[in-house]
Amino acid sequence: MSTVFTTRPEIVGTNGVAASTHWLASQTAMGVLERGGNAFDAAVAGGFVLQVVEPHLNGPGGEVPILLWSERLQRMQSICGQGAAPTEATAGAFRALGLEQVPGIGLLPATVPGAFGAWMAMLREHGTWSLAEVLAPAIAYARDGFPLLPRTVQAIYSVQDLFRTYWKTSADVWLPGDRVPRPGALFCLRQLAATYERIVAKAHSEAGGSRTGEIDAAIRCWYQGFVAQEIDHFYRTEKIRDTTGESHTGLLRYDDLAQWTPTIESPLTVEFGRYTLAKCGFWSQGPALLEQIGMLRQAHLDRYAVDSAQFVHYVAEAAKLAMADRLAWYGNAPGASSEVQLALLSDDYLRSRWQQITATAATDLRPGSPLGRTPKMPDLDVARRTLLTADTRFGIGEPTFATLPPVSEWLEREVFVGDTCHLDVIDQQGNMVSATPSGGWLSSSPVIPSLGFSLTTRLQMTWLDEGLPNTVSPGVPPCTTLSPSLALRDGEPYMVFGTPGGDQQDQWSTAFFLRHAVHGMNLQEAIDAPAWHVDHFPASFWPRKTTLNQITIESRFAPAQIEALRAMGHQVKVGEPWSEGRMSACSRERVGKDKLVLRAAANPRGMQGYAVGR
Repeated sequence: MSTVFTTRPEIVGTNGVAASTHWLASQTAMGVLERGGNAFDAAVAGGFVLQVVEPHLNGPGGEVPILLWSERLQRMQSICGQGAAPTEATAGAFRALGLEQVPGIGLLPATVPGAFGAWMAMLREHGTWSLAEVLAPAIAYARDGFPLLPRTVQAIYSVQDLFRTYWKTSADVWLPGDRVPRPGALFCLRQLAATYERIVAKAHSEAGGSRTGEIDAAIRCWYQGFVAQEIDHFYRTEKIRDTTGESHTGLLRYDDLAQWTPTIESPLTVEFGRYTLAKCGFWSQGPALLEQIGMLRQAHLDRYAVDSAQFVHYVAEAAKLAMADRLAWYGNAPGASSEVQLALLSDDYLRSRWQQITATAATDLRPGSPLGRTPKMPDLDVARRTLLTADTRFGIGEPTFATLPPVSEWLEREVFVGDTCHLDVIDQQGNMVSATPSGGWLSSSPVIPSLGFSLTTRLQMTWLDEGLPNTVSPGVPPCTTLSPSLALRDGEPYMVFGTPGGDQQDQWSTAFFLRHAVHGMNLQEAIDAPAWHVDHFPASFWPRKTTLNQITIESRFAPAQIEALRAMGHQVKVGEPWSEGRMSACSRERVGKDKLVLRAAANPRGMQGYAVGR
């Protein structure tokens, strides 16, 4: 029996489990399971609730990658809900505006909002509930009120001057009475509720009572109907202040939405002992986790405690190499090669990358050469040049915000800086979902007043250098940091897990998995254990600043281990004791022929993630 202290129990049940970054989404998903819905119905309902209750981290106009296991089909699927770049979004178009980077906020960095299409695709093909049923919880919270998180209030506080001065439509929603709302206050998003109610009513009237017909009609409403029309009008006609210090109209158009559909594909996989790890394709950073796991097969990590400098060192050094490969080789632009990308996951390549790891911290950026190809890198000095003239008063591309003044004691207690959400669900039949919704943050683009929500700014993750796998390209999705995870064990579906965190997602997830798979920690122990991340790459969010050989580590690590990391050459930054990661996870294990035991756990950091089950 484990003697490790955890902040909460690992949840065990047989009827269903759910875990997410917000207690209301977790409970919504579990409520669906309790009333006979399956994991896919539950995940969709919980995902739409996340749009309402974590509006600083995701929204209706954002994106979502999804990994799932279908008991009916007996296979895994990946759904790409990362929308594509607009037809007008070319490197030349941005350079004609005098830019060397896609801005971090405003209208220019918008892609097609893919979350709605991805959720609907899963509901149509795998769910059992109607459109109205899965949207009802989100509509109720938006219409009748939900408690504002302290971190949401901090987001609003930090951009209030931007809203008042330049983004009037956002001020109308987020500054009622021209005041920053209070943490914990019930807050309503009535225009958003009205938008979803309109979609439900129109879909019902067009579908003639067919469940799938209603879902298809809702998709048409969003991508070919009034939602697309309102987005087109706003992005054509409004000139909005952004990080350039100037005002621009957007590039997104009706035809971009009308021509887009989510793609469904088989995940990429890598073997690790009893486990098969599955991730989304090279349109995401997901393969970086697979690369790390593949390298670390050689590390004999069972010899090192999870809170030891040696364990941290090897995992951190593998992350550096994988993230360098992400920079050089990931993406679906015309400069990408699927043959080269798949070679990154080959046993020979991963073994050769492991051999580059030494007992000393790497201080340079070292992308590999799969199939003998020479990596082509973007101009990493662009961040310095951009910041010479940029307007950074209202934050940067990722929703991270300025430090609050001391007088705001009611806000200072919440120190976590987030950027995304996550949700995991397993039902009693064994269906599994892992999803990482993001984008459409309240602070990154203005509210479209007729719809009540903002759009994604994910295009900032592309480069304007020609010929790269992630060069901005019309009709091509940017390579996203969003990265849910799924694992098989002994060939059987076993676990879904993930975390928000931008560039940190596939670092925190890797360490969590290793603590569980190698060291036998249960899900909650593996989440609660002291964590870290490295910065050794250009950041994915504007202005793409490059940091090398910095590791941020929770202060709960023993001082001797922190000093040992410094002796290995790591530039160590000691963070708050509970500051690294927002992991959640659910697992299933067959007992006998017909019974599944389900488990779930969620992150205590930030004091809002929760796991439930019965």
